[in-house]
Amino acid sequence: MSAPLTTELHVTGMTCNNCARKVTVAAQQVAGVHSVTVSPPTGRVTVRWLAAAETDVPAVIAAIGAAGFATKEITAAAPLRPSRRPWPLIVGLAVTGVLMAGEWLFHLMMADWFRWLSLALAGGVQLYCGAPFYSGAWRQIKVGASNMDTLVALGSTTAFGYSAWVLLSGSGGHIYFMEAAAIISLISVGHWIEARVSEKAGSALKSLMNLAPPTARRIVPSRSSRREEAPTKFGIRYSTFGISQSLLTSAATTEEEVAVASLQINDRLALRPGDRVPVDGVVLEGESAVDEAMLTGESVPADKTSGSELFAGTVNVNGRLVMRVTATGESTALAHVIAAVQRAQSSRANIQRLGDRISNLFVPIIVAIALAAGIFWFAHSGAEQAFVIAAGVLIVACPCAMGLATPAAIMAAANTAARRGILIRDGVALEKAGEITAIVFDKTGTITEGKPKVIASHHFQIALASELKSFKVEDLAAALATLSGHPISKAVAAKSAARIPLKDFKEISGSGIEGMMASGHWLQLGSLNWFKIEGIEVEPALPFADEWTDQGATVIGFAVNQQMVAVFALQDALKAATAKTLGRLCNPDYQTDGYKIYLVSGDSPRTTHAIARQLNIPAACVFAEVRPEQKAEFVKKLQAQGERVAFVGDGINDAPALTQADLGIAVSRASDVAREAADIILLKSEIEAVPEALGLARATLRTIKQNLFWAFFYNALGVPLAACGVLSPVFCAAAMGVSDLIVIGNALRLLRWKRK
Repeated sequence: MSAPLTTELHVTGMTCNNCARKVTVAAQQVAGVHSVTVSPPTGRVTVRWLAAAETDVPAVIAAIGAAGFATKEITAAAPLRPSRRPWPLIVGLAVTGVLMAGEWLFHLMMADWFRWLSLALAGGVQLYCGAPFYSGAWRQIKVGASNMDTLVALGSTTAFGYSAWVLLSGSGGHIYFMEAAAIISLISVGHWIEARVSEKAGSALKSLMNLAPPTARRIVPSRSSRREEAPTKFGIRYSTFGISQSLLTSAATTEEEVAVASLQINDRLALRPGDRVPVDGVVLEGESAVDEAMLTGESVPADKTSGSELFAGTVNVNGRLVMRVTATGESTALAHVIAAVQRAQSSRANIQRLGDRISNLFVPIIVAIALAAGIFWFAHSGAEQAFVIAAGVLIVACPCAMGLATPAAIMAAANTAARRGILIRDGVALEKAGEITAIVFDKTGTITEGKPKVIASHHFQIALASELKSFKVEDLAAALATLSGHPISKAVAAKSAARIPLKDFKEISGSGIEGMMASGHWLQLGSLNWFKIEGIEVEPALPFADEWTDQGATVIGFAVNQQMVAVFALQDALKAATAKTLGRLCNPDYQTDGYKIYLVSGDSPRTTHAIARQLNIPAACVFAEVRPEQKAEFVKKLQAQGERVAFVGDGINDAPALTQADLGIAVSRASDVAREAADIILLKSEIEAVPEALGLARATLRTIKQNLFWAFFYNALGVPLAACGVLSPVFCAAAMGVSDLIVIGNALRLLRWKRK
């Protein structure tokens, strides 16, 4: 898998996180875009492209432009110059402070010199500090849209324009230059704080991005060994003291520090205690414990020996390791995790559509209310009161809070989940997870370790062909099982190291495997029920099967040329946290968390029910001998009964059920992230994260609803009060910023969420 390309863009006109969301949505609609990251304070947009896609940068620029924002590509020839200080904000606050002091402390509002000074200072704020709002409003108008910038520009211009008219006409009325400057300044302060506070919601993502070190220690042949490789005599490499010169030189190696970006597949790296793993790889030499907490959420370091997998960003704790590079750049597990978190943060939930629809109509409605209020007060109290109240109505309205209600909560929840080894695909997945009523667990590899072992076997005395008598039964069964990747096949394959060539191999999903020897003998390994269907006599195996299935073992048969030769009993241990986890989710009367628990398995009824009894799952909720394709039908049946179903599987053969379920939860490994299609991926490979993921989803959905309620309540209360003249424009500007902070602050509570 090649690494996706990255394009850096600079977008102007973004004044808040709601603008950033619009930019993100616009860019993600372009074909070939893998993910989009937007930083409103700097205006930087990072677009990551799919590996197989063409990088259509002009299409992204056009899409963002259609959303009302000016965009240009950042290149080496035209780098982005970062702004060190928010000068417009500083200037705006300074001018507002001077005007407030003059009016409120020194009562200079009627002094001619101060009135003309106010015009000059407030005009500077309008042109310099208000430029982002005016340009943003103009870009939205050009594409036939409107947003918060439109209201701010209209409100501030109303206050400034009326005051300028009063001063220039010489009417001697009250002027509102201080209010005009305060509107721009206070809202700018609100957005600045909003951006800083929102950075906390992305803390986990930033931590993930900083996990991989910039350099690595690559093992290369030493210079002396390179020189010694050349000497030969008569074209033949000579030996020293009977030892091959090539062996001597291969052992002479050294370590050099190189940039991680320069690493290639199959490079050898050295890891000392305390080093972070720079890329994905496998251990070649050494033993150590590796801390994988930041990647998987697992607090206990994992032991690593030769052949163990290593993931970028994890920490080598106490031993020296030599590793071989297997993945670099965007192909590493860490890169896939980062991409998943970014995708979740920039996604939208269905509930957000309500806020989007209202936001689209909001600005025209507010402008109409402001005009109506202005006309009413003009008729009753004159032009001064009309302009002030109209400006207050325009300013107090806050579509920004409605736009932030959902994405702020999703961003915080996605980061909280990522820190605990839980990857959530998008906001829709979070929303669905908060509405689940029933959970279906697959057995093998989900609630069990997925590593069964052969604990007993029985051979039958039958006449075999003479050419087969030289083989042990275990050798024949293992030779067939080696060709399958199923956990049961792997357990049988481990019984013998013998390998016999086979042809016409076939795997019957949920039943067994079969293949033919070169001599024409037909081998079959699988369930006794399948053997019955195939016409193989299974009666001799029933006593053995009854004995071991009552103990929770899985019994399979092995047949040669349609004759039962042997039976094997395999047992797969329950994961340590399974019973405790299911106890958290429910009890037999389904009252603890409101979830109904079901267990499905392709195993025999007696084995499956034996496992269920250990977990206190009612017999009515246990379904055995369910083939992989039938699991999806079972989920569909529950959905027809009105249940909102989550399916928890290992992702190997559960894809149909994971797709059919309202919520698919894959108990996976970090290396499998790129291949999973589930809504939620548990990187710990432990189902103890299931109640945590569902609890976080419920808390997120509750937070989204609280945010939407606050946004609607704020506007439902603030707009009428401003229209009635109760709120001044300055107070309206402050209230608008506070409403955004309340929504974001409520969302940030999810960063500290803990399951009760």
